[in-house]
Amino acid sequence: MDRVIQQALLQILTPVFEPCFSDFSFGFRPGRSAHDAVRQMQQYVREGYRVVVDLDIEKFFDNVDHDILMSLVARRVRDKAILKLIGRYLRSGVAVSRCEIRPTLMGTPQGGPLSPLLANIFLDVLDKELERRGHRFVRYADDVVILVRSQRAGERVLESTKRFLSKHLRLSLNEKKSRVVPCDSCKFLGFAFRGTKIVWQDSAHTRFKCRIKKLTGRSWGVSMEYRLKKLNEFLRGWMNYYGLSQHYRPIPGIDQWIRRRLRKCFWKQWRRPPTRIRNLLQLGASKLHAIRTGLSSKGYWHLSRTLATQSGMTNQWFKELGPVSVRDIWLKEQGYAKTEPAPS
Repeated sequence: MDRVIQQALLQILTPVFEPCFSDFSFGFRPGRSAHDAVRQMQQYVREGYRVVVDLDIEKFFDNVDHDILMSLVARRVRDKAILKLIGRYLRSGVAVSRCEIRPTLMGTPQGGPLSPLLANIFLDVLDKELERRGHRFVRYADDVVILVRSQRAGERVLESTKRFLSKHLRLSLNEKKSRVVPCDSCKFLGFAFRGTKIVWQDSAHTRFKCRIKKLTGRSWGVSMEYRLKKLNEFLRGWMNYYGLSQHYRPIPGIDQWIRRRLRKCFWKQWRRPPTRIRNLLQLGASKLHAIRTGLSSKGYWHLSRTLATQSGMTNQWFKELGPVSVRDIWLKEQGYAKTEPAPS
């Protein structure tokens, strides 16, 4: 019931506050996305602003001051019943156990539909101040980056912003994570910059490979149909976000690596040498190579890249089987015409 009421409040309050928000705020706003925020940052980088002031607000959602937030809401909402209801949600408390509710004297109710809007209302004060100073900045929820031309200017901006947050919003910065760095060393919403090009973070690529290894693990006791379904769901979701990266070089290698891991899964599934030889012959491998590979005692990973397995389980065979191509999704995301698949 609380979620339904909060959603109703959100639908009524969004048209009231949305027109007043900054053009450089992108988090949890209709018609705006994380991709828009990253592209805006890229535009600043292309204009020559190559030093980033990366602001990390200390436990923002837990430290929002209720008095300041309610005064900001009351500037545009005159209905006392609505204001009272919002205040009750802010002070509703957190269930520590079945029998204990801890009162919330600060912060916004995380996970509720209303929380993102309240966060944007609160941080819009910072947005307006940065606009007044003429800074180039991008904000996505509580992730804020300000772009300047020099290290010295960045350090001045960091100190002045820190003072403003403390004085006007009673917020503090995480001293260890807030820093002034070249744009090549800045990570923002899962992306980094290589020159003026957007690339995905190395840590995101590492997590991607770990997930693929789980989905293509030969000991996962599921059917290949189910495995391919889950793999496709993950690849489409991951590339729909990280396909914004403009770095092409690793893309073909990812497809090759996934196909090799799938060949290994099929090899494990076929189990017995006669079955392996028969299947390779049916897929078009030569008789000599099919027999040599089928009888081999070498490991799955080694045999997944032999002439027999590659000439049998070809790229075209995988295309007809169903696993999506990371390369094709990337080309579509980048707006390029679809081309022939890269060689395995």
